[in-house]
Amino acid sequence: MDLPVEKLRLTSLAHGGGCGCKLAPSVLQDLLSEMPQAGPYAPLLVGTDTADDAAVWDLDGKTSVIATTDFFMPMVDDPATFGRIAATNAISDIYAMGGTPIFALAIVGMPIDKMDPADIRQILAGGAAICAEAGIPVAGGHSIDCPEPVYGLAVIGTCPTAQVRRNSAARPGDRVILTKGIGIGIYSAAIKKQALPQDAYAEMVASTTLLNRIGAELGKDDAVHAMTDVTGFGILGHGLEMARGSGHTVRLDHGALPFLSQAERLAGQGFVTGASHRNWKSYGHEVILPDIFPDWRRHLLTDPQTSGGLLIAVDASSAQRLAEQIRMAGYPRTAVIGTVEQGPARIVVEV
Repeated sequence: MDLPVEKLRLTSLAHGGGCGCKLAPSVLQDLLSEMPQAGPYAPLLVGTDTADDAAVWDLDGKTSVIATTDFFMPMVDDPATFGRIAATNAISDIYAMGGTPIFALAIVGMPIDKMDPADIRQILAGGAAICAEAGIPVAGGHSIDCPEPVYGLAVIGTCPTAQVRRNSAARPGDRVILTKGIGIGIYSAAIKKQALPQDAYAEMVASTTLLNRIGAELGKDDAVHAMTDVTGFGILGHGLEMARGSGHTVRLDHGALPFLSQAERLAGQGFVTGASHRNWKSYGHEVILPDIFPDWRRHLLTDPQTSGGLLIAVDASSAQRLAEQIRMAGYPRTAVIGTVEQGPARIVVEV
């Protein structure tokens, strides 16, 4: 009698997971260093020069097309949940530019000899379900036989040109808002070791499958100056992109940062991703931390987020109004976490 074959955990098929798979910021900068700039393509409003979330092409001075692509390896073992998280993360880039998605194309790479086809169908179904929630179809895509499971989307959106929000337009005096809790990478590290409590897992899934659709509304508000989403480079890395792009200092209040309910405890116990170390090595020289600041707290700030929140620079007089508007729209952890100041392009963390 043949014994049943034990089904492999989805996360065991990949060397990393979620946005923790991203190349380190310094590696990415080096790879892009000789990439040709936009040159004569005047309608290209946003390209690679400011490390923004998506490319933006101005069609006629009134309407712009926004295009992005995002994919990664599984950070959870349930196939449908993996698909939902990956799709939510990819669509977020459109919302982070102030746009509205209109359709998506699937990016699929699967180890066909190691995975049950039913699980692959569930991954695709999970992604399609999130696209339906966003009101868009999966209109096509491309698939390959791949050593590790990879899934994501290329997403196309549109936006009134005047409503496009870059990550590089923060102004001195602005307040900085974050719309989701930090700690997804720490939770995923605990999943790898089967040490994440069920309630924390449910919290993580709820956060990573929450569409950042509020970004399309925020783009309509003149008080919103700059916007990006927080993903694989952590709050410090994406805050630093905002600082570099605008040419100003971003000061973060550590005490105001929203963390997932068990993130601090797990970080203190050593549940940290390799990406957290790579992130700090890449940009730590541009960050000023408090004199007494334990490593586990630093790891919270470099923790790679998958489908993280929006990081928004807004006029100071409108910060509380906008924060409350975002909370009422379904993002309860939204907090005003810092300021933009005159000074060198860097991050300063204070307690």
